[in-house]
Amino acid sequence: MINLQYSTSSNIDRYDRLTQVSNGKPKFAEWYYGPQKRLFSSYTLQLSNSNKLYDHARIIVGYQNIEESRIDRKYNKVLENHRIEKLDILTFNVDFDNKIGKHELRYGIDGFYNIVNSNAFVKDIKMDTTGRLDTRYPDGGSTMQSIAAYATHTWEISKKLILNDGLRFSAINLNSKFEDKTFFPFDFNSVTQKNNAINGNLGLVYMPTNTFRLTAGFASGFRAPNVDDLSKVFESTKGNVIVPNPNLKPEYTYTYELGISQKINDRILVSLNGYTTKYLNAITSELSTFNGQDSILYNGVLSQVATTVNKREAYIYGIEGAINGNLNENLSILGTFNYTYGRIVTDTTDYPLDHIAPLFGKISFNAKFNKFRGELFVNYSGWKRMKDYNLMGEDNEAYATAFGMPAWYTANIRLTYQFNKFVSFQAACENIFDQNYRQFASNISAPGRNFILTLRGSF
Repeated sequence: MINLQYSTSSNIDRYDRLTQVSNGKPKFAEWYYGPQKRLFSSYTLQLSNSNKLYDHARIIVGYQNIEESRIDRKYNKVLENHRIEKLDILTFNVDFDNKIGKHELRYGIDGFYNIVNSNAFVKDIKMDTTGRLDTRYPDGGSTMQSIAAYATHTWEISKKLILNDGLRFSAINLNSKFEDKTFFPFDFNSVTQKNNAINGNLGLVYMPTNTFRLTAGFASGFRAPNVDDLSKVFESTKGNVIVPNPNLKPEYTYTYELGISQKINDRILVSLNGYTTKYLNAITSELSTFNGQDSILYNGVLSQVATTVNKREAYIYGIEGAINGNLNENLSILGTFNYTYGRIVTDTTDYPLDHIAPLFGKISFNAKFNKFRGELFVNYSGWKRMKDYNLMGEDNEAYATAFGMPAWYTANIRLTYQFNKFVSFQAACENIFDQNYRQFASNISAPGRNFILTLRGSF
């Protein structure tokens, strides 16, 4: 099977930057992403001629070409900054599965090869001339490649007990070159890393009855620093600029999970899962210096210097729950909640990990009558208090209130009518009560009340 896709977009404005004000006037006249272009292609070969090596095999090779750009110009200024990134991504995966009695085996290899090219220039829109500008990624180009071998195993020990386990070996190489160091005189010309690790998982599923299930699991993880982590220069939040750290090391995780589920009256399924993850060499951001200075000029703004570093230890605790079932043959319900707590360990006071969402979830009621489908649902989020923000990461506390990001909910409705097996019509109203709210870490408010009409056809 061959899959070919091409997509592009219009310019996309950065409204959070366009609404910034300096001395009572707009800070920027322009700030937008240029058209995002993406070419995707893949070839999939599936083999089902069962033999001693496998029952089924699947081979996938793929290629992507991606172009992104950022353009900005200060208010009443003639110099327009252009930064362009181009990526070439090659991937492959060879996957086999084999069933031997009560044992199911899956094994294979996969890999990728990424090329990142970054260039930049400044344009005088009045004189129509161009000049040099610092690039977002190393101007000499970056490559990152990975190859991994894996195997997983599932064993139905009995009708009540199932064991699953797996191993994966990964080897990852990265190389970035800095050629023009006019803007950032780093004391290194390149960043090179070679990392490898063996990770695994072990899990049990216990089903003493047809309505009750208990699961337990352990998994180890590994993340090697990527091009973003090691070599990108960028404004992470307003007034903060992150500079490369060539000495960054991989982070390792160890996760423990426990879950239970119970079916009630053969109609309602209730489930609850808890987990904890321990990080070693956790990758995060912290304040730093560049050439002995804690602040540098970036895009004409004096910005505080930060860098990506390893912290000895961090942890996450989380719990998630769901209730899902049919009230009768026409009505059903679904309710979910998710809560996560994460901290970086220090010798004094632990402080928050970034990218930790507040409590969130969904409650929905669904109706089904012949050709009609309807859903009334509520999406909700709890408070993200300022004490839970990572002030040196990318939680965007500048766009929160003094107390953090307030809790919110939206009521929504979606109605569908199926005319026949080929044609259906859907009408939806989102945020019915026109609530003013903002997603955690977002720099703009979410949409107000909006209506969506959809006509679908299949042939």
